Amino acid sequence: MSSERAAYWPVFYTFVRNSLIRDLSYRSNFFIECASSLSWVLMNLGFYLLIFSFTSEIGDNTGWRKFEFFVFLSTTLFINSLMQTFFMPNAQEFSELIRTGRLDFALLKPIDTQFLISFQKVNWPSMSNFFFGIVLLSISLWNLTHRPVNPLVITPYMMIAYPLFILCGVCILYSLMIVLAATSIWLGRNQSLYDFWFYITSFSRYPMEIYRGGIGESLKFVFTFVIPILVVVNVPARIMAKPLGDASNSSVELALFAVIATVGCLLFSRWVFKKALLSYRSASS
Repeated sequence: MSSERAAYWPVFYTFVRNSLIRDLSYRSNFFIECASSLSWVLMNLGFYLLIFSFTSEIGDNTGWRKFEFFVFLSTTLFINSLMQTFFMPNAQEFSELIRTGRLDFALLKPIDTQFLISFQKVNWPSMSNFFFGIVLLSISLWNLTHRPVNPLVITPYMMIAYPLFILCGVCILYSLMIVLAATSIWLGRNQSLYDFWFYITSFSRYPMEIYRGGIGESLKFVFTFVIPILVVVNVPARIMAKPLGDASNSSVELALFAVIATVGCLLFSRWVFKKALLSYRSASS
């Protein structure tokens, strides 16, 4: 059993290596895709720079000032780039595996089917946003730690917890994506996967403090405790940027909930995926 588990790492390495070789075989296209991804990020950054030229923070007394929000934006780039690199191309192709009958071959392989369809393709150009996020995060943290009033102090806890909660955010979004992809077994083709994914995850791109009032509080509750999208970026960004000073009890509770939500989402998505496979009829049937 231990040797079977150990085999997953060589298989994953093979997927990563083959995808990189495939992408670099067409280098012009590779660099064009990288430039396209970066241009979209730069346009968004320019948009937020324009906003902060008219206001000092996003929302009154939210604590999300210019460089705190850029930490938030960097966190968004990290999580979205990992999703687009490892999971989005595979989720989009899942419906084609069902339609063409190629899912039969995946089911016959001596490896977990969910693992196989989740990692078989890696879209390396999307990692350009990840490296841009590193640059943006470094600039933002330098400004926060060198500001004259109440400078940010980076602690070992922040350095450890930040990447861990980024991983939690990736797991939550992956769970949502694999559930949406699994519906292709029941629906036949799910071409609206990417559109629905964009609509849902758009709520995670802004601090939860902006959701105020009747409708805002309702959206905040639904996308925090029902579909935990808001904790994906907000928790790691709060840990690193620390808006409104030291972490409050509500921030600690939100972080604990993010861990529980991560485990719950992974277990639920695994259950849905297995349930969907039971309804699958092979191409020969």
